[in-house]
Amino acid sequence: MQNHVLGHCPVCDSDLHVAKLACPSCHTEIKGDFVLSKFNYLNTENLYFIEIFMKNKGNIKKVEKELGISYPTVKKQLDEIIIELGYTPEDDLKEPSKHSKKELLEKLAKGELSKDDVFKLLGESHE
Repeated sequence: MQNHVLGHCPVCDSDLHVAKLACPSCHTEIKGDFVLSKFNYLNTENLYFIEIFMKNKGNIKKVEKELGISYPTVKKQLDEIIIELGYTPEDDLKEPSKHSKKELLEKLAKGELSKDDVFKLLGESHE
């Protein structure tokens, strides 16, 4: 059984670098200071989520079903991983003109948007 590469130091939680690579076949060793991929710094839960997401070709409904979680939970975890990888998640509230009232009400009914989000997207105040 192979161990996964650790991305963080178990003592101080600093990012780890690879110092040596070894070939199990010919026993060649390469020493240096190699930086790990961004994915090596994700925790096991997030790596598993990405694996399931990729296996399902990004189909959120299939991810929901396989992991037994809700649409908002899938979106939340995706946003957290995007941030952890150093990016900014796309904000659904940036382009209100692309949403029809019917689409917004459907998303509200499914729990994909909050009541406040719907009002923001419609450019209306609910106070």
